[in-house]
Amino acid sequence: MSECIFCKIRDGQVPAKPVHRDDVCLALEDINPQAPTHLLVIPLKHIPTVNDLTVDEREVVGHLYLTAAKLARQRGIADSGYRLVMNTHRDAGQTVFHIHLHVLGGRPMEWPPG
Repeated sequence: MSECIFCKIRDGQVPAKPVHRDDVCLALEDINPQAPTHLLVIPLKHIPTVNDLTVDEREVVGHLYLTAAKLARQRGIADSGYRLVMNTHRDAGQTVFHIHLHVLGGRPMEWPPG
């Protein structure tokens, strides 16, 4: 965990652009946005991948999704639509091994993603 960039951001050791923080999660602007709105919703607890989740974290994961929906409403993209993505491991595109939910919106999303 000592090398986890999201843990360092959580602890104030690395600067970020936070848009939300509560006792369960932190949300911030993605540094490499793929859409006009691209936020990351990160649990404060370090959990490396979805595969590492236990039944005890179900409320944490639910909280991430509820926070994403709240932020989508605040950003004005809830009604037009937005994408939520949580990658698991390298082949899926996970580059930081601390689970995080991408909130993408503000433009039409292609399917399949390209």
